[in-house]
Amino acid sequence: MGLTFVTDPVSVSTPATSANLGPGFDALGLALTLHDDLTARVTDGGFTVEVSGQGAGELPIGEDHLVVRAMLHTFDEFGERPPGLAVRCLNRIPQARGLGSSSAAIVGGVQLARGLVRDGFELIDDEAALRIAAKIEGHPDNVAPCLLGGFTVAWTEGTGARAVRLNPAEGVRPTVFIPSERGYTATARAALPADVPHRDAAFNAGRSALLTHALTSDPALLFPATEDRLHQGYRASGMPGTASLVSALRSVGVAAVVSGAGPTVLALTEVPGDFHPGAHWHSEVLGVDGAGAVVKGGMVEHAERGPVAAGRKS
Repeated sequence: MGLTFVTDPVSVSTPATSANLGPGFDALGLALTLHDDLTARVTDGGFTVEVSGQGAGELPIGEDHLVVRAMLHTFDEFGERPPGLAVRCLNRIPQARGLGSSSAAIVGGVQLARGLVRDGFELIDDEAALRIAAKIEGHPDNVAPCLLGGFTVAWTEGTGARAVRLNPAEGVRPTVFIPSERGYTATARAALPADVPHRDAAFNAGRSALLTHALTSDPALLFPATEDRLHQGYRASGMPGTASLVSALRSVGVAAVVSGAGPTVLALTEVPGDFHPGAHWHSEVLGVDGAGAVVKGGMVEHAERGPVAAGRKS
């Protein structure tokens, strides 16, 4: 028996994310209260995409759009594609700034596809959805918090990506500093060496463990917990403005890091009111998004999540 596609539109809200968080390279991520809103419905044929907000006039408006590609990949996992799709994207997450815009599109596409199939959330559960999204993205550090919300620790094993979701402590106060220029993950990764000193790897292992404790239990330790020796220093010459801002914030006691591959800067503790990043930066105080990618419409409505994610309890 084939799939039953839902005839009504399905919508999903996907949060921005910040990965790495300093020492947690390719493993740690945080969902933020800045969202893209996506809607899709099954049509009789063809693929159309309407984009407003961030990326309007730049992103593809057909089958090559990342949301549609993620939807089709997910439908292939179900074993059947619908005849056509009409997708609308209201994008608020800046493109190519280190805030997980591609992960929001991928997770949004996976969630829309699940929502457009009757019993889709049972046929493909959250564990499988995470594996699908991470396979498309190439790594799970952004897709995990986007899908699950909160603070996530992600890893990859033989069956694919896995993650646990943890609840951040009340004292975690994210502020993002977004520059006008863009950055690209591939370029940032190209700056990293093939090998790092053992002492630096050991340093980051300790700081990553401390960061998990600081984010969930003791925000007073966030400043030392966000020190990094694996990636930010190697990328500094390619993003001098970002490196300078991180240094300036940390000089006044703020637990600041590069957000993902940059160039956005993330502060995890309160920024002094008299701190001025400069004219080229837009700052925004955000919260931690606890719900992840929320789907509405069709046959489903996924509400805010508890502390269980990807099959593991926090």
